[in-house]
Amino acid sequence: MLDIKFIRENPTVVEDSLHRRNYPEDVHALLKEIMELDAQWRGIKKEEEELRAERNRLSMQINDKKKKGEGTEKEIARSGEVAKRIKAIGQETTTLEEQIKSQLLFLPNLPHESVPEGKTEAANPEIRKWGEPKLGPKDVLDHHELGERSGLIDFARGVKLAEHRFAVLSGPMAKLERAIVDFMLSVQVSRGYKEIAPPYLVSTKTMTGTGQLPKFKEELYKTQDDLWLIPTAEVPLTNLYSGEVLEEKDLPIKLTAYTPCFRREAGAYGKDIRGLIRQHQFDKVELVKFVHPSTSYEELESLTKDAERILQLLELPYRVIELCSGDLGFASAKTYDLEVWIPSQDRYREISSCSNCTDFQARRANIKFRSKEGLEFVHTLNGSGIAVGRTLVAILENYQEDKKTIRIPKALQDFMGEETINF
Repeated sequence: MLDIKFIRENPTVVEDSLHRRNYPEDVHALLKEIMELDAQWRGIKKEEEELRAERNRLSMQINDKKKKGEGTEKEIARSGEVAKRIKAIGQETTTLEEQIKSQLLFLPNLPHESVPEGKTEAANPEIRKWGEPKLGPKDVLDHHELGERSGLIDFARGVKLAEHRFAVLSGPMAKLERAIVDFMLSVQVSRGYKEIAPPYLVSTKTMTGTGQLPKFKEELYKTQDDLWLIPTAEVPLTNLYSGEVLEEKDLPIKLTAYTPCFRREAGAYGKDIRGLIRQHQFDKVELVKFVHPSTSYEELESLTKDAERILQLLELPYRVIELCSGDLGFASAKTYDLEVWIPSQDRYREISSCSNCTDFQARRANIKFRSKEGLEFVHTLNGSGIAVGRTLVAILENYQEDKKTIRIPKALQDFMGEETINF
């Protein structure tokens, strides 16, 4: 959530930043409405301060007159009027604060000044590449066909059990997925992350803290008990410290978790509706950091390298791109995407997104740290470390031999207990 004080003092900067993001609303009108509500709030808060000062004076006058044996009817009557107005102001300020907050909850984070200009993903610059793709569409069976031929990825039974965009993995395929999770967690714990096993169902307040609600309600799954299935472990991990004050000496705090993730994925995605690339339920290992504001962009570079390390150890070709201003996620001020090579599609596909959310989520979830200057909001960062299903797809295709054998990457062999999968 954006700081209302920053909006009040820098309306032009905020408006320009939202235009950079291609924010779809009438930005000028929205900011004007927010500032008008804020002006009303400040006006009645000033009135409240003046009335409280008057009430204190009246109290002193009443006490003095009582000591002198003088009448106090007039002062008592006025004191009652003041108290009544102060109570009314309390209700008015609460209403205004709720109105302001409801507007702020729909405003995205502001892009960092280093974020490249652009309206769509076509403007995302490539930062670097690692590894050279060796296989293309003619060399491999795509993972969907491979899974169906082998019977180890059963899309039909996924539909029978749930609906479209669910799948059942069996035998060595299920084992390979589990090995990937164990490997990813092992690597990230060795890099200083603390492993967490969080709930997969969370409250509305928790979803609001990271920015999924209220704006993206239609993309989420909700239960009848007013709980939500998590779309990413970022949600429970970031909210672990909601409403708390951390100690500066404990920063940075680095957490990792494996969870299933649940997303409606509404809309048409062409070939993405076929196979494991875009499922309603998928697995992911997540990385989350709570850091000092002065180091958050350095920490973003570090977090991105932590995600990259998984792909390097698996020897999967990938590239890093930086998202332009118009392609940034709602809560992010700066994002790097990792894209892994998918031979059957002859292209790189996103497998991780690493973001600095600055104090945007910390304000929503009220996560602060105690510094020498007082209490400050932490900066939160998150990134996939990495998406398990897409890693499985990348291995099935990049390590495919003669369209019937999958070599297990060396880094996974101890976790898998096998060197190949034969179909």
